[in-house]
Parts: sequence; structure tokens; C-alpha cells
Amino acid sequence: MKKVLTLPDARLRQTSKPVEVFDSALKALVEDMQLSMEQGPGGVGIAAPQLGEMLRVVTVDCSLGLHPCKNKGRLLMVNPEITYQSGKALGREGCLSVPEWVATVSRSRKVSVRYQDLLGAYHEVSATGFEARVIQHELDHLDGVLFIDRVLSVHELVRRMS
Repeated sequence: MKKVLTLPDARLRQTSKPVEVFDSALKALVEDMQLSMEQGPGGVGIAAPQLGEMLRVVTVDCSLGLHPCKNKGRLLMVNPEITYQSGKALGREGCLSVPEWVATVSRSRKVSVRYQDLLGAYHEVSATGFEARVIQHELDHLDGVLFIDRVLSVHELVRRMS
């Protein structure tokens, strides 16, 4: 298990590179990611950059959380890309890399993502609600974006809620 990077570590702001080699090192990284996520307080997703590995790899497991999800169990996504998104929803978010902070963030209600698995085969998954939020949160990490970058001001929050 690797230590999860926290702010102000500059690596959290870097853009990750696509995975080009699907080998045992990638599998070991994914195992480290899973262990680190499970050890975190309420972690339901983690991205490779949070462990200092600047590769486009995320894992999401909403079965560990309190909210029901369409895709039961772990989703491992290599080189993920959002291919569709719709709707908007406000929700509370936190992050293993920004401990003890929680804020309201606007995200798409529904997303579809094209990604590769550990062998390089392509897949597509659709998600809604909490699961869609977690996927978007983790994919942001691949571009050096943290949830705190998407926090709504109090004025904007009031406007959207009225």
C-alpha cells in the first residue's frame, strides 16, 4: 500500500499520461490503489496520481459507500474518457487527498465512460447519481483538478437552489 498524496503536493496538479503498457506493473499499481482506497476514511474511489503515479488509471467502488449504485462492485478504468454526460446535480464531496474538507460541487447527473481494462480491451459503462459523481471526481484527478476547484460560492449555491 502506498501513501495517498495530500495537498499541497504539486503532483496532484499534474496531468497524467495515458497507459501504453498493460503489464504486471500496471496490475501491481491497481492493487496498491485498491488497498489505499480501502484504508482511507470512507473512500469510494482513487486515481493513480493520488499515489504519485502519473498514469490515467482510476478505480471506483461504490459498494463501499452508503449510496446505492447501478454498477455493483469495483470499476477499474484505464485511460477513461467521458463520452456522454447529461443533467446537473449538486452534491457533497470529500477527497482522500484533501482530508477533512467537504464541499458542495455541481456535477453531471449521468455519464458514460469509455475505458480499457487491465488487458487493454475497451469497455463502456454508464452511471447515474452518486456513482456518476464519484467517476467524475476521480477522472478530474487525471487532469490535476481537485474537487475544491469546483466548489460553488455561497452566492452561486443559493442561486442554484432557489
